[in-house]
Amino acid sequence: MVLGRKNRAANRLFAIGDIHGCADELGAMIKAIAPGRGDTVVFVGDYIDRGPSARDVIEQMIELGRSPAETIFLKGNHEDMMLSFLGFPGHYGESFLFNGGAQTLDSYGIVEDTVARSIEYLPPAHIDFLHGLATSYHRPPYLFVHAGIVPTRQLEEQSVEDMLWIRQEFIFNAHEIGATVVFGHTPMRTVMVDLPYKLGIDTGLVYGGKLTCLEFTEGIAYQVARGSKQVKAQAIALA
Repeated sequence: MVLGRKNRAANRLFAIGDIHGCADELGAMIKAIAPGRGDTVVFVGDYIDRGPSARDVIEQMIELGRSPAETIFLKGNHEDMMLSFLGFPGHYGESFLFNGGAQTLDSYGIVEDTVARSIEYLPPAHIDFLHGLATSYHRPPYLFVHAGIVPTRQLEEQSVEDMLWIRQEFIFNAHEIGATVVFGHTPMRTVMVDLPYKLGIDTGLVYGGKLTCLEFTEGIAYQVARGSKQVKAQAIALA
């Protein structure tokens, strides 16, 4: 499905899944959707780790944040681990290197002898970006989070750790918060559509899958495969 610019709706709402250091595919996606003034782009986190170009991904995020489009950058569990590893508040920093963090540090030119001084190698703008990440974004009828929510709790009762780390308890159960939860974190072969409860958009890019972007205004799923720059679009029922 090829969409011409003249056919695009105004005030579009996008959500982009886990990127994990795959900068080329991210660049292809941003070029394809071409967000502009009036559009909102929500990223559900996990910009870093496992893939080859975490530094370049964060550079693209910062650059996009300067564009006319509204950008919402959510924190993923991998950013949470990195912050903890660097000595800031977060969780499980001791696991960062073994969960793809070594590739992230490599993208900054950090080697074994300089790991202990990693923070010195990160540009201040990148550290500011990590500190500025949000936990959730509520835009009715959608709630955007990285991992999900505890189904038995109301929105105001959710903990940050659960929204960054939860998996099966959320994925396999309905909830009653009155919003469709758009989430990443758990890689799947295809977009998970479980309406009105949830939409899962981590389609395993770094594992050889695809980067997924949902556009809610017109109901379109954009995807680009790992190692490709060709973005394909198809209609998807989101309501």
